[in-house]
Amino acid sequence: MSQKTASKYDQDRQLIATRGKIEDAHGNIIAEDSNVYNLFAVIDPSHLSDDGKPLYVKDKAKTAKILARYIPLSEKKIYAVLTPKKTKPYQVEFGNAGKSISLDIKKKIDAQKLPGIFFTKTPSRLYPNGTFAANVVGLAQTDMSKNSAQGSLKGVMGIEAYFNNILTGKNGYSQFKTDSFGYELPNTRKTLKQPKNGQDIQLTLDARLQSYMESVIGEVAQKYQPVSMTATLMDPSTGKILAATQRPTFNPSTKVGLDSSWRNALVQDTYEPGSVMKILSLSASIDSGRYTPNAYYTSGAVNVGGSVIRDWNITGWGSIPYSEAFPRSSNVGFVKIEQQMGAPIWKKYLNRFGIGQKTNVQLPGESAGSVAFKQPVDQAITAFGQGVNVNTMQMMQAFSAIANNGTMVKPQIVAAITDPNTGKTNKTQKTVVGHPITKSTAEQVRDAMKDVVNKTYGTGMVYSVPGYEIGVKTGTAQIAQNGQYLTGDSNYIFSVVGMAPIDHPKYMLYITMRQPQKMTAAPEQILASAFNPILQRALEYNNGTSVSNVKTTAMPNLAGKSVAAASKLLETTGLTYSLVGSGDKVVQQLPLAQENVLAGQRAVLLTNGAMTMPDITGWSKNDVLKLAEISGIKIKFKGDGYVVKQSIAKNHLLNSSSNLEVQLASKKTE
Repeated sequence: MSQKTASKYDQDRQLIATRGKIEDAHGNIIAEDSNVYNLFAVIDPSHLSDDGKPLYVKDKAKTAKILARYIPLSEKKIYAVLTPKKTKPYQVEFGNAGKSISLDIKKKIDAQKLPGIFFTKTPSRLYPNGTFAANVVGLAQTDMSKNSAQGSLKGVMGIEAYFNNILTGKNGYSQFKTDSFGYELPNTRKTLKQPKNGQDIQLTLDARLQSYMESVIGEVAQKYQPVSMTATLMDPSTGKILAATQRPTFNPSTKVGLDSSWRNALVQDTYEPGSVMKILSLSASIDSGRYTPNAYYTSGAVNVGGSVIRDWNITGWGSIPYSEAFPRSSNVGFVKIEQQMGAPIWKKYLNRFGIGQKTNVQLPGESAGSVAFKQPVDQAITAFGQGVNVNTMQMMQAFSAIANNGTMVKPQIVAAITDPNTGKTNKTQKTVVGHPITKSTAEQVRDAMKDVVNKTYGTGMVYSVPGYEIGVKTGTAQIAQNGQYLTGDSNYIFSVVGMAPIDHPKYMLYITMRQPQKMTAAPEQILASAFNPILQRALEYNNGTSVSNVKTTAMPNLAGKSVAAASKLLETTGLTYSLVGSGDKVVQQLPLAQENVLAGQRAVLLTNGAMTMPDITGWSKNDVLKLAEISGIKIKFKGDGYVVKQSIAKNHLLNSSSNLEVQLASKKTE
């Protein structure tokens, strides 16, 4: 247009609503809105300004050299992108290296005044805690569907998906007139409708317990390589889930691991629970008046409809009282207990406990499971957890009746929903879903769970927690595949559920582990290495005691703070820190906010710049594992102790496909 006129143009501008925040039980941010930028370069020489100045990349070598300082791509590769040989495109992009760039890095690139370098702004979701109940919290991504508002986010899994409509809010708009230059004309009519921001969701998760669980389960999973693993900690009196995780999992900030852990194993995956089911069959037997604890039976093997069912100890223990069947985890004993009840009574209690029924917990895609109950042998083996498929939340709900003196409560993930537009908060109330057994029955079953830990013949002696009286039940479930059960020492789902303090349970912890690929210890030892410290940490928090005699402090919340401010804050708390990245703003941290940490402990901080390798000389193995979790890189350890050698040099650019080899030695390098 050679001569621009002052013609009036109608303009509609969409005002995007802010997606609601997700917080933990103490108000710590788990997910919130942010903006990122995607980098592109115009390389067509015809792109000029009105006064003829180049708006394309003219000096490609210089541009490549400067961009390499800010994005995780080498100068050579950037130059190759800027100089395509086979085609002559108008503009080029830089793949993942040029996507999701922070505002801080964008400003630094803009300051270089590179002709032809441009950005597009994209809304994104910030998850400052990384791998933090990731499959529960879920993920929100840019909605690319035709009907979606430009730049809107949509929950695609977990809480983000289940409550998507509540979190999303409603976009507004602005209508006004402009001249041909795009400037708003004065004294013309303007229509404005403000956006209605999405509602904020507070979860029942406790960041202190959740972060500790992530650390413990992550280390156990890395060491023993199970095909899958879950851990769930609940307050049985309210149904509140205080911590929950699974392996494999993913980091919502980096998306590392997302391809292999899209499902929420706590509700979507069903499995045969094994002997933890004996908690329910013992409850049913006692409650129905059919239990004869002082009567004797012959252990070892029993024939049901032509099928021989054996105890895990194939030779059995001779003639023993039924009172020992539970702590010894005798399958034969529980077949006989089921037969004494009769199938109709046992099925009635399975229904009362909600087995085969959805809990309708606040997570998407829940599977109801199933119960095989046609033949006598099917009915018998359900008593010890075979021939029945459940999900983790079903078991937590059923177990709550035993912990809660007969009152069964629904598991609860969401504590409250707040509308920031009105300030109104709706708190989630405890939901009682049944009273399958009496208080007396529940007390007797908890006493039996104590025997599993305290009796010399109990299968759970390894799960004792010093200073606390707890009760547990162990489980070893065969895995059905192609119509038959797998064989082999590791081809089982190993599990343990515990309650503490057992007389008035405040916490209930349930851990499952499927097929450990490196079973270098007994399965109960592996599970105990996770179960004991997690339950002990919860009990100590409940009592208000320190986790040790060493002075501890609460890890401050550093997400969103400048590196300078974070540094000062850590100095006042007596903590050291290391940076991963070239930016000046903290976007993720380990340990997580509010986690109890020891004086002198190392914090690993991920910044908004390009991810770069720190010098890890002298780091402990635990510190290196923090680096792996926060960056998504793969690590191979050699030796034990502290780091003396690293395969990736300091300041080298990192990405999720990086592989780091670390040499450890027993003496710490100063």
